[in-house]
Amino acid sequence: MGEAVYFRHNISWRSAIPPSELVTVVQARAWGGNVIWVDARPDEEFARDHVPGAVSLNEDRWNELLPQFLAVWSPGKKVVVYCSAESCDLAREVAERLRKEAQIPDVLVLEGGWEAWLKKNR
Repeated sequence: MGEAVYFRHNISWRSAIPPSELVTVVQARAWGGNVIWVDARPDEEFARDHVPGAVSLNEDRWNELLPQFLAVWSPGKKVVVYCSAESCDLAREVAERLRKEAQIPDVLVLEGGWEAWLKKNR
């Protein structure tokens, strides 16, 4: 399944996200209105709380939710996908599907996920 990847004295068993596909909360917020936030968490978590203006797009309801995402996306917009935390693979999977299946460029994963957003926005 996953591969062991060496990170500064830590071994990660999940597949690593290349640094070029990661973005920090600060970087993404600096893009302002040029960003579409995509919440890859399950519906219950999205309903509880999410990044303001975020679109829900998760694996469970991909076919149902993808048209709603495409309705707000436009060329030139950056897409930032997040899930619960750094250890969560949902954002990586959704980002990959957006790149491959929907042919969307500029899809990034939020480093640290929802937890990082909360820390920076309290």
